[in-house]
Amino acid sequence: MNTLRRLPERWRRLDVTVRDLPLGLLFAVLSLMPFLEGHETQVGDLPSNPFGPMTVVVLVLLCLPLAVRRRWPGVCLALVSLGFAVSMLGSHHLVAGTTLAIALISAGAHLERYRRTAAALLTVAYLAVALALVDLGSTESPGDFAVFYLLAAAAWGTGAWLRSTRAAEAERRRHVAAATRAAERASIARELHDVVTHHVTAMVVQAEAARYLTGAPDRLDQALKAVGETGRRATTDLRHLLDLLEPDHGGESRTPPVGRLLTLVEQTRRAGQPMEFAEEGTPPVSTGSADLVAYRIVQEALTNALKHAHGTPTAVRVRHRESEITVEVSTEGPGSASAVAAGSGRGLAGLRERVDLLGGDFEAGPRTDGGFVVRARIPAGTPS
Repeated sequence: MNTLRRLPERWRRLDVTVRDLPLGLLFAVLSLMPFLEGHETQVGDLPSNPFGPMTVVVLVLLCLPLAVRRRWPGVCLALVSLGFAVSMLGSHHLVAGTTLAIALISAGAHLERYRRTAAALLTVAYLAVALALVDLGSTESPGDFAVFYLLAAAAWGTGAWLRSTRAAEAERRRHVAAATRAAERASIARELHDVVTHHVTAMVVQAEAARYLTGAPDRLDQALKAVGETGRRATTDLRHLLDLLEPDHGGESRTPPVGRLLTLVEQTRRAGQPMEFAEEGTPPVSTGSADLVAYRIVQEALTNALKHAHGTPTAVRVRHRESEITVEVSTEGPGSASAVAAGSGRGLAGLRERVDLLGGDFEAGPRTDGGFVVRARIPAGTPS
């Protein structure tokens, strides 16, 4: 059974000429079948000559070139057209004459250069063959010759349509690939922004505070220790993020889950930000991307609080429900709203996109008392 299942794959691995050859051999065999006599493809309506050595030559010209109909479509069309002309002029009528239509379709679909030149030469050649057939006593009317020419043109047109369809599909795939790469770059940029901005902001605040603690060695040591811990945490998060770019990376969680929000809050508190933290409910077994987005929302909001409203009381509230996670991060103080609004807004815009992708709600803006608040409702269970 395994061998049978692998046959299609093995067949696709064969060279294209090997895969195309059986079609030509099939027409050669059909041309030798007695029950198909009278069903040959022909033009001119001349009496058939008996089977002989010249018939074999015609059969070879009509059938074997099909093996290269995709690799060298121009060569295939030239040889098959020659075989068809010889068969008509010599009255060697065969079922294999149908291969002319296949050669025309293949040339229309795969011929890359000199397409118009090939079409013009074929037209001239057909006119010459038609005139020669009339001289040999053909009983075909001009209308019959015209119909055959239109059928041949239709075969060429079919190949051209297949070519354009294939090109359109390739273009569509390129657009999809480009859009996918752009989305991946944007996603990586958001991840880097969230990780780097938060940790670097915390380190800057801690380092600035350490400048004023030179007279208190114990507190200075604690401040510098906090800077070192933040730097190591940033390195760990960046290494984890870069690991995700490796092709053989496993399906591990992309960032610290919501359960590590307390660590994030403590880190911000050590940076000198007064913090309140409340977490309600139990996260469901499968939250998809919801826990990642919730973590990033808290991380970005605390980064903004440290950067624009340092020393202002900040509260983080997270509530886990069966189908969603709600997050609220609020900063007090009349100056926090204007300070946050003065920022680039890139982080908040990225968070809004993430929440929108999961079908949730996101808002960020000033509070009525002059503070700033970030709220989000994130549906849980969405596949990551």
